[in-house]
Amino acid sequence: MDTIASLFSFITTPVSWVIVQFHKVYGELFGPDTGWAWGLSIVSLVILIRICLIPLFVKQIKATRAMQTLQPEMKKIQERYKNDRQRQSEEMMKLYKETGTNPLSSCLPILAQSPFFFALYHVLNSIASNDTIGVINTRLLDSAQKAHIFGAPLAAKFTDSSSKVEALGATLTDVRVITAIMIVLMSASQFFTQRQLMTKNVDTTVKTPFMQQQKMLMYIFPIMFAVFGINFPVGVLVYWLTTNVWTMGQQMYVIHNNPTPGSKAQAAYLERLYKRVTHHGKTRGRGERAIVKAIVAKGRDRNEFERKFINGLNKAGLAAQADGTVVKSEPTATAQAADGEATASATAAAGKRQQPKRQTKAQRQGGAKAAGEPETKTSLTKSDQPQDSQSAGGKKPAAGTRSKAQSGQRKGPQRPKSPSKK
Repeated sequence: MDTIASLFSFITTPVSWVIVQFHKVYGELFGPDTGWAWGLSIVSLVILIRICLIPLFVKQIKATRAMQTLQPEMKKIQERYKNDRQRQSEEMMKLYKETGTNPLSSCLPILAQSPFFFALYHVLNSIASNDTIGVINTRLLDSAQKAHIFGAPLAAKFTDSSSKVEALGATLTDVRVITAIMIVLMSASQFFTQRQLMTKNVDTTVKTPFMQQQKMLMYIFPIMFAVFGINFPVGVLVYWLTTNVWTMGQQMYVIHNNPTPGSKAQAAYLERLYKRVTHHGKTRGRGERAIVKAIVAKGRDRNEFERKFINGLNKAGLAAQADGTVVKSEPTATAQAADGEATASATAAAGKRQQPKRQTKAQRQGGAKAAGEPETKTSLTKSDQPQDSQSAGGKKPAAGTRSKAQSGQRKGPQRPKSPSKK
């Protein structure tokens, strides 16, 4: 570890200088040799570093979301060129270039923080070895060795021997209890941070291998912290616990105010935003306008939660604009929209195919007559009647006799029968 830390020795002097400056401030309040003065100096160093890394953290969020969006396309490339690794890599790089995505952007905060971590580790190791380093001279070295946090020296480790711990003015039991508690808290904060990301801020509509990797990291990282934590000095554990708590709080803020589209966090955020907008009748703040603007710009590509949000505003008599503002809808437009919905529903109901009722034969013929069928074709005139119908018996048939169809005969005009031979 000393070999790795020595690679970052160029930053050891700046880190030690920052710690000493904070120590001067807290030393006036709590005393120069107290653990509060040195412990708060390390905490302040973490806060300063993390504030400087906020732009990289924003890039990390954007890169992570971009990678989640690209996962389906990446999976297609892997399946298409599964037997050609070189072509697969070329297509992946082409996809990254076209979308402007850099996979390393998600690791930028960790990479940028690593030099400070190793520099602090090297400073605390030098304090434990009674060696001056950077701007920490002999007087400051003696003061740091006397500093204890809840009975554990800043430079003590869980694996130190009892003689080494006694040389720093503490007992082995105190050191191991304090370091064990700090390791547990450090691992628990890391697990909670990763679990919060997976359960609330992941797009549930996209199932990709990236999500499986994140689930694995949720369990791997805490185990790594627990294994390597026993070799960290108490001061480094303070540093790492502080940065984990900062990351957890920072992520909670991002999830609460700028969640990933399609996630459970977005559903909760849009529900809160809907209540605020309908209560005040407008969006307040640049962040709310940016969210509404992004939703309006999506158009038909909105997810379920975003469509529900826009529809809720419309029902409340509000309309989201392209610039992210919300204005009241005109009553005429609302009425026209309501009329349009009613007309559409009526048209849809009328457009449904109705099954016609089955008609009898006589009804179908009556309908054909009503349609204007020529009378000469549908009825027999007096001249068309067969002559033997008058001569047979010398009587005319009754008026209703011809209208009744005989059983087994076709209705309508009948072909005259030839006279029978007697």
